[in-house]
Amino acid sequence: MDYAARTSIEVTGIGSMATRQILARLATQFERDTGCRAAITSVGGVEAARRVQAGEAFDFVVLASDAIDRLAADGCIDPGSRVDIARSHVAIAVAAGAPQPDVSSEDAVRNAILRAGRIGYSTGPSGTHLKRLFAHWGIDDAIASRIVQAPPGVPVATLITNGDVDLGFQQLSELMHVPGIDIVGPLPPAIQIVTVFSAATCRAMHERQATQQFLTFMASPHADSIKREHGMEPA
Repeated sequence: MDYAARTSIEVTGIGSMATRQILARLATQFERDTGCRAAITSVGGVEAARRVQAGEAFDFVVLASDAIDRLAADGCIDPGSRVDIARSHVAIAVAAGAPQPDVSSEDAVRNAILRAGRIGYSTGPSGTHLKRLFAHWGIDDAIASRIVQAPPGVPVATLITNGDVDLGFQQLSELMHVPGIDIVGPLPPAIQIVTVFSAATCRAMHERQATQQFLTFMASPHADSIKREHGMEPA
């Protein structure tokens, strides 16, 4: 693959926890193919956006597309460099070995939530979607005392394995391959939300050519199998 001349150049990026595993694998593959390193910091999405807005020295950022839109509106990224990387779905999990509720339909998920002890979700797009669902169903007040929102950067899977929640919702990519939990299934189609994760170069970028080459690689078919291995689909 001819994405970059073999070099000791290192590009730096920042992204949310939802893409942590995928970006790590893509960075490894890119270095193997080109010799160019990609060092990526993974934090909560809100924190990642704040750091880009503050002008920290990152070459690129990978976040949910709406967050990328806000960064573009603020002049923090180059909108012309933007590429869509992956599509992500929300899944439901319980502690390993715990009884698994029926989640095959919208009504089944609503009933599972009403019957659950503590319910966990994140500060990211999946959490925002869940809160809207609760309001739409008219159950937000009824379950308010049982809601546990994971702090930024803390996976919902950690809340489950620590016994802090009984039923957890988050991007499938963040729940996969985590010991101590069982994935019950995805949200059913009627209430599923698909989050598109996008990448763009930052205003504070230093390595323009190599950064653009890495973004091209992340959006290329060469990266598709890695995305699928970690619960996402190519964008």
